Amino acid sequence: MHWFEHGDMELTTAQHIFETQYPKPLNIICYLCQQSAEKYLKGYLIYHIGDEAPHTHSLTKLCALCAQWNTLFDEIHNLCNALNPYGVQPRYPDEIEIDDRLTKIALLNATEIKKFAPLQNLQNQLQEERSNENQ
Repeated sequence: MHWFEHGDMELTTAQHIFETQYPKPLNIICYLCQQSAEKYLKGYLIYHIGDEAPHTHSLTKLCALCAQWNTLFDEIHNLCNALNPYGVQPRYPDEIEIDDRLTKIALLNATEIKKFAPLQNLQNQLQEERSNENQ
């Protein structure tokens, strides 16, 4: 399950860029936050559906699909909704105004989604399974 690993990589990259680069490319950081959340949600869905990932970048839709498997996902609906605009709009000039405060919120929201218990539990389970396979 590489989806969680990609999500981790994107979130780690977003945090690194925010902490080390000046001027900060805020649009790219927010985009990476949305992308990381998308990978976590799609990883969860693929595990349960057994198919390919749904063809959408909407975190709101992905979260609703996850809630069909586990109603706890309703708890992160607002986090997903807040990150949703960063999936497309920051990739184009002048589509959305992003400042330092909004970027910090995006980083926090993406981190909360990563730490969300059903996602974290599945990620831990998959890592343990992989570890057992390699022994």
